[in-house]
Amino acid sequence: MKVYLDDCRPTPSGWTRTYTPQQTIDILRTHNVTALSLDHDLGDDEGIGTGYTVLLWIEEHVVIHGYEPPSIISIHSSNPSARSKMLAAIETIEMLANCRK
Repeated sequence: MKVYLDDCRPTPSGWTRTYTPQQTIDILRTHNVTALSLDHDLGDDEGIGTGYTVLLWIEEHVVIHGYEPPSIISIHSSNPSARSKMLAAIETIEMLANCRK
Protein backbone atom coordinates (compact mmCIF):
# COMPACT_ATOMS: atom_id res chain seq x y z
CA MET A 1 0.00 0.00 0.00
CA LYS A 2 1.20 3.53 -0.80
CA VAL A 3 0.04 6.29 1.55
CA TYR A 4 -0.10 10.00 0.68
CA LEU A 5 -0.54 12.50 3.54
CA ASP A 6 -1.74 15.91 2.38
CA ASP A 7 -4.54 18.35 3.13
CA CYS A 8 -4.94 19.99 -0.28
CA ARG A 9 -2.91 18.51 -3.16
CA PRO A 10 -4.57 15.95 -5.43
CA THR A 11 -3.85 12.31 -4.57
CA PRO A 12 -1.63 10.54 -7.11
CA SER A 13 -3.18 7.54 -8.83
CA GLY A 14 -2.63 4.33 -6.91
CA TRP A 15 -2.09 6.01 -3.53
CA THR A 16 -4.29 5.91 -0.42
CA ARG A 17 -5.02 9.43 0.82
CA THR A 18 -4.82 10.56 4.43
CA TYR A 19 -5.49 14.06 5.74
CA THR A 20 -4.07 13.88 9.26
CA PRO A 21 -1.02 12.38 10.97
CA GLN A 22 -3.32 10.17 13.08
CA GLN A 23 -5.02 8.69 10.01
CA THR A 24 -1.59 7.97 8.57
CA ILE A 25 -0.32 6.36 11.77
CA ASP A 26 -3.46 4.22 12.00
CA ILE A 27 -2.72 2.85 8.52
CA LEU A 28 0.97 2.36 9.35
CA ARG A 29 -0.06 0.27 12.38
CA THR A 30 -2.38 -2.07 10.52
CA HIS A 31 -1.29 -2.32 6.89
CA ASN A 32 1.78 -3.23 4.94
CA VAL A 33 2.79 0.25 3.78
CA THR A 34 5.48 0.08 1.11
CA ALA A 35 5.66 3.79 0.25
CA LEU A 36 4.86 6.91 2.24
CA SER A 37 4.77 10.47 0.91
CA LEU A 38 4.37 13.29 3.43
CA ASP A 39 3.42 16.93 3.40
CA HIS A 40 4.44 18.95 6.46
CA ASP A 41 1.90 21.74 6.81
CA LEU A 42 -1.60 20.34 7.18
CA GLY A 43 -3.54 23.45 8.10
CA ASP A 44 -3.51 23.20 11.90
CA ASP A 45 -0.06 22.16 13.15
CA GLU A 46 -0.93 22.55 16.82
CA GLY A 47 -4.31 20.85 16.55
CA ILE A 48 -3.62 17.86 14.32
CA GLY A 49 0.14 17.83 13.86
CA THR A 50 2.33 17.72 10.78
CA GLY A 51 4.01 15.21 8.51
CA TYR A 52 6.95 15.39 10.91
CA THR A 53 4.62 13.97 13.60
CA VAL A 54 4.38 10.79 11.52
CA LEU A 55 8.16 10.55 11.23
CA LEU A 56 8.56 10.91 14.99
CA TRP A 57 6.08 8.06 15.48
CA ILE A 58 7.96 5.85 13.00
CA GLU A 59 11.32 6.61 14.64
CA GLU A 60 10.00 5.77 18.11
CA HIS A 61 8.41 2.53 16.94
CA VAL A 62 11.54 1.43 15.08
CA VAL A 63 13.59 1.85 18.26
CA ILE A 64 11.14 0.58 20.87
CA HIS A 65 9.06 -2.00 19.00
CA GLY A 66 11.26 -3.11 16.09
CA TYR A 67 8.78 -1.63 13.62
CA GLU A 68 9.77 -2.11 9.98
CA PRO A 69 9.35 1.29 8.29
CA PRO A 70 8.11 1.64 4.71
CA SER A 71 10.91 1.02 2.23
CA ILE A 72 10.17 4.35 0.53
CA ILE A 73 9.53 7.51 2.55
CA SER A 74 9.43 10.76 0.60
CA ILE A 75 8.57 14.38 1.30
CA HIS A 76 6.44 16.54 -0.98
CA SER A 77 6.24 19.58 1.30
CA SER A 78 6.91 23.06 -0.08
CA ASN A 79 8.12 24.28 3.33
CA PRO A 80 11.95 24.38 2.97
CA SER A 81 12.89 24.37 6.67
CA ALA A 82 10.39 21.62 7.48
CA ARG A 83 11.60 19.62 4.47
CA SER A 84 15.18 19.70 5.81
CA LYS A 85 14.04 18.57 9.26
CA MET A 86 11.94 15.77 7.76
CA LEU A 87 14.77 14.55 5.52
CA ALA A 88 17.05 14.37 8.57
CA ALA A 89 14.40 12.31 10.37
CA ILE A 90 14.19 9.91 7.41
CA GLU A 91 17.97 9.44 7.49
CA THR A 92 17.77 8.64 11.20
CA ILE A 93 14.93 6.16 10.66
CA GLU A 94 16.90 4.40 7.92
CA MET A 95 20.03 4.24 10.08
CA LEU A 96 18.11 2.85 13.07
CA ALA A 97 16.26 0.29 10.94
CA ASN A 98 19.55 -0.87 9.36
CA CYS A 99 21.20 -1.21 12.79
CA ARG A 100 18.51 -3.71 13.79
CA LYS A 101 19.24 -6.01 10.87
